[in-house]
Amino acid sequence: METARFRCGYVALIGRPNAGKSTLLNRLVGEKIAAVSNKPQTTRHRIQGIVTRGDGQIIFVDTPGVHKPGHLLNRRMMAAVHDAILSVDLLVLMRDASVSTGNGDRFVLELIKQSTKPAVLLLNKIDKIREKSRLLPLMEFYSREYDFAEIVPTSALKGDEIDILLTEIIKHLPEREAIFSGDELTDQSMRTIAAEMVREKILEATGDEIPYVTAVVTEVYDESDPELLKIYCAIYVERPSQKKIVIGKQGSRIRDIGTAARIEIESLTGKRVFLKLFVKVVEDWRNREPALDELGVNA
Repeated sequence: METARFRCGYVALIGRPNAGKSTLLNRLVGEKIAAVSNKPQTTRHRIQGIVTRGDGQIIFVDTPGVHKPGHLLNRRMMAAVHDAILSVDLLVLMRDASVSTGNGDRFVLELIKQSTKPAVLLLNKIDKIREKSRLLPLMEFYSREYDFAEIVPTSALKGDEIDILLTEIIKHLPEREAIFSGDELTDQSMRTIAAEMVREKILEATGDEIPYVTAVVTEVYDESDPELLKIYCAIYVERPSQKKIVIGKQGSRIRDIGTAARIEIESLTGKRVFLKLFVKVVEDWRNREPALDELGVNA
């Protein structure tokens, strides 16, 4: 019998906001490297998660949720989606199977069809569906629309069918040697990951008080002291009223945000962390080229 050859390639996770892409990426990699929130458009950077097994290596590209471009920020994020589609070996269309099909879902599907690339359909959040037979019409609809290589129902939150998903993805990657070493989980720096963790905690803490107007950049990442990692993060908002919301009464909210983020950063780095947060008001930063450049949201 011929021995199966090692396969390796780039895979883009494509889907609407809140489809569960970042949750899946963190589940697959086993570490928290992508911001997770129930607010849309949480992912701003193309964070790569790397999964290496005996039969192959998958380099995941986590894209922003597909949405209508409005601000310059949104246009840059959608450009990242199109760039990812062009540059990868395989697409994974991630669909929230617990909600009905809308125009946004059809728009994402159209992007996949236009690419003509091999694709896997991932029906996520099946843990929210009691009667699994409800999946059948959805599977039939997508099968009629595009020749998907595989259709995999899963729950990224619960971890259901993750091994099956990885096996099916590797099966459709090109035969070649690994690009990254086996112990690498992401190509993102800890500076970027720390900022993502802080931003997730802001979204959790502010709930519906602040719309999608916050961003975080790590301004200082000091490893000179082997006993203590020092991190200074700037939080961008657009109005003084939003700054007050982030800081909270007598600074209580920003302290809670910092504590929650620090605990996760310490868990990931294995070091004691001193985390300092401060808030910058930059009016209309989502439409300002310099602000987006500083935040690393590429054009």
